[in-house]
Amino acid sequence: MSGKNQHVVPQGDKWAVKGAGNSKATKVVDTQKEAIGVAREIAINQGSEMFIHGRNGQIRERNTYGDDPFPPEG
Repeated sequence: MSGKNQHVVPQGDKWAVKGAGNSKATKVVDTQKEAIGVAREIAINQGSEMFIHGRNGQIRERNTYGDDPFPPEG
């Protein structure tokens, strides 16, 4: 995988898409569904992973886009 992993995280009463390690959001939208769509497009373009966080901040789902070796190496 080559790009930054994308995280869908709650931000107040909205949802944000953040690249891994970024302090600022790439985009802030009204719904989680909309944020997932934005994060998915970025992750597909970058060949990275998308992590979807719940309102409590815990990761509830992750998806890989790009070269994910199966079976995993190591």
